[in-house]
Amino acid sequence: MQIDSTEVDQPGRIDEHINPYLSTGEQAAVQGASCAKEEGAAAPATGGELKPIAFFSNGAPKLAGKFKLPPRGRTVIRLPSYEQVRSDPVLYAHASRVLHMETNPGNARALVQRHADRDVWLNPPPIPLSTVEMDWVFDLPYARSPHPGYADAQGRHDGPTKIPAWEMIRFSVNIMRGCFGGCSFCSITEHEGRIIQSRSEDSILREIEDMRDKVQGFTGVVSDLGGPTANMWRIGCKSPAIEAACRKPSCVYPGICPNLNTDHAPLVRLYRKARGLRGVKKVLIASGLRYDLAVKSPEYIKELATHHVGGYLKIAPEHTEGGPLSKMMKPGIGAYERFKQLFDAASAEAGKKQFLIPYFIAAHPGTSDEDMMNLALWLKRNSLRADQVQTFYPSPMATATAMYHSGLNPLKGISREPSRVEKVDVVRGERRRRLHKAFLRWHDANNWPLLREALQSMGRADLIGNGRQHLIPSFQPATGGSYSSARRKNSTPAPLPKKGRLLTQHTGLPPRDLGAGVRHKTAAMASRRKPK
Repeated sequence: MQIDSTEVDQPGRIDEHINPYLSTGEQAAVQGASCAKEEGAAAPATGGELKPIAFFSNGAPKLAGKFKLPPRGRTVIRLPSYEQVRSDPVLYAHASRVLHMETNPGNARALVQRHADRDVWLNPPPIPLSTVEMDWVFDLPYARSPHPGYADAQGRHDGPTKIPAWEMIRFSVNIMRGCFGGCSFCSITEHEGRIIQSRSEDSILREIEDMRDKVQGFTGVVSDLGGPTANMWRIGCKSPAIEAACRKPSCVYPGICPNLNTDHAPLVRLYRKARGLRGVKKVLIASGLRYDLAVKSPEYIKELATHHVGGYLKIAPEHTEGGPLSKMMKPGIGAYERFKQLFDAASAEAGKKQFLIPYFIAAHPGTSDEDMMNLALWLKRNSLRADQVQTFYPSPMATATAMYHSGLNPLKGISREPSRVEKVDVVRGERRRRLHKAFLRWHDANNWPLLREALQSMGRADLIGNGRQHLIPSFQPATGGSYSSARRKNSTPAPLPKKGRLLTQHTGLPPRDLGAGVRHKTAAMASRRKPK
């Protein structure tokens, strides 16, 4: 059976209208039944009470009784064609919503989309691998090394043949696949599924021992023991039946589902066994940590802070304001502050001075200039000078990309009627995107001129001044495009120009070569501007 989803606002099944000129008895007779009450009979004991008519969100009334869907294995949903999606942002957002609604292997249906003269078929997500199957995959004899074609003559990856991405994961161990977070700017769910697929404890410990014995350069430090999310190993729905029927895009938004098992005890045992292996000095946790899950297990936070943090722990609240957080499907900043409180207390108890490195996103769909201003004020109140920041860029398959392209919120449904759809403030244009990132880096003097202009236009000139209550000062120091961070590797020193070469203001790189004709014309114009 094919379900047509090539257009939005299509009505569901509609019952035949009741003829207002017929009595209830006559109407029942037309349908081959009788009206017992009109004939003088007693009303039935049950089921005779009046019930209000319920309507679907698209305005079609629900039918009495349970509607039996066709078998999932013989059902396909037809999406709008590629040509329609390419030219119509509303249909693009609609297709994105349908795609993300069909991500649970327990109930997802096949999708089909027309591309010119042929159909492209997308099978439902595969059934997640069991722990035994995951162990079989990870126990294969992998080389744990880049391809020899990238090595030097000695077969090494040092110096000119060094691969930064390889160095980052060289001594890390992947313990699981998948993520049920459902963050709208991320597409891990579409790549790995939202049901966690966990390796066994024995398989993970064997890989650490193999890495210790076989990987050249191992010093006893496991750089990461995690996966897409550090603390989702062996966490999932308490009920297989509920899990198979669920169509929610996230198990932790807007709050943690009561059917989700949040027990971190198996993960704590794994950490203890891993760091107890011979030749292992330290096991670090560098994968993204889901802090709203972690606060459900203070014992896990204590274990983490005491043994598995190397001074800094990366964590991603992404924002402080409810508007953008609701579009990101991220928890409120209160969950971050609760985690920080527990983390700081556990670090102090362990006698360690450790810090959280918060990640934030600028210019995400649904973020207003006031939201970024409030985030900057929160950063200053908490004495945070964020270096790990990013400006949102649309990426394939992400729900936030559909928001960016259409200006609508697929999480709330898509319609062509303005009253039935939520519009999203999309941050476009170089100046506004630069402004949002400047708010994140409020401490960088190079951003102060832009921030002063923006605050004045927003009617918040009261935040400009030289007091502690102000966001940015009224004076402008002589800066040369440099910024000194507390962490030296995050500093951005201004490059020294070479003789005869002009460096661009933002990148520190020589100007682009636009060709001989343009170069000669530019040189001629520059010579005319020289003072006599």
